[in-house]
Amino acid sequence: MDPRFESIADHPSNAIFNIVFFPDRIYHAQYLNATRSTRYRYNVHEVRSKTDMQVMKGTVFMDGLELSSFIRIEYRAGRLVEQARERSRFVNQACIALVTVLPANGPAATARVRLIYCPWVDAFQAEIWQTLEPLPGTRHDYKVLGMLGRDSSITRIRAFDAALADLPSLNRLEIAVREDSTSTPSGFTITDQESGWDNFYQRNIQVPNTQTPSDNANNTVQKSNYSINFQRNFFLADASQIAPVRYRNAMMRDGHPRAGANNIVDMRWLLQEELGSSLVFFHEVTVPAGVTEGTHQHIGSEELYYIVEGTGVAYVGENDDPALAAFPVVDEPIFGLGDRRCREVPVKKGSVIYTKSGGIHGIRNPGNTPLKFVAFLYHAN
Repeated sequence: MDPRFESIADHPSNAIFNIVFFPDRIYHAQYLNATRSTRYRYNVHEVRSKTDMQVMKGTVFMDGLELSSFIRIEYRAGRLVEQARERSRFVNQACIALVTVLPANGPAATARVRLIYCPWVDAFQAEIWQTLEPLPGTRHDYKVLGMLGRDSSITRIRAFDAALADLPSLNRLEIAVREDSTSTPSGFTITDQESGWDNFYQRNIQVPNTQTPSDNANNTVQKSNYSINFQRNFFLADASQIAPVRYRNAMMRDGHPRAGANNIVDMRWLLQEELGSSLVFFHEVTVPAGVTEGTHQHIGSEELYYIVEGTGVAYVGENDDPALAAFPVVDEPIFGLGDRRCREVPVKKGSVIYTKSGGIHGIRNPGNTPLKFVAFLYHAN
């Protein structure tokens, strides 16, 4: 972290908008691996997270001199623990990450990295250094020496050497995680671990390869990874020029009373894997006149709609928002769940619908002009 941020920590502007200068010093240098010895210190250039996954990149120093660039992966294993429990197992002391580095100025490289549980950070972790050799004429401190090596908490992946040599160009990583091949401390061999990858809930992204409605085969790209992006800014000069992905009868089962060949919703997917933390996507949705986006229930995710153009009718679970008690109740088909009682609520430019996990929402445009809204979706945990 630039030490000048310390001088503005208590500045009135920061006191008002504290999140703008959220202190990077929360990434405590004393919790990184080589800081078991005072001979080592770290300069963390960037930190990115995606739900259970956190990745740092930076430089490690030894005796005050630059030693190596590094990537540090920390993984809190919520999803992997769940998958192991479904198989009547615990994750135990280690897991295996399949890591792909995607530098801007060089070829991609993929390798498996063993992540070891660390109680200091309550996560599975490993640091990948460009070199494990000490500075010329020196030796590694004994407190760190035992941590260095293949499958250790400080390791070297030769396939990543080129990417680590040009750290500023290393903009993206893709990571999936599975159980280790051996259960500890029992020594039991796990034979089905390859079928249990935590790949960010089989994550996919939507791309406008065709304008054929609901052309999932061509417009859905299966990523199945935690995508970590170190780019610092994303500028869209005119989002309206981004082609939409089109969906026929979105969130509707066959037989829905408002389904039909012309019930087509357009979605401009503005940001997807670029987003970090628990955010999944930010997109703009156009609901043409006479069209419905089917009412559905969110489980494990939350979504915010902000109406930017037009008027319409929203459907909200009958008791989801007590402030809507005055609005009429209707039986509305819920995607995959049958009819549920919902409040029918008018919406217009400036209306906001914020739906938490377990909540119900949908939207219909009974008018003569398009209804548009932007939406954020993110994992509820």
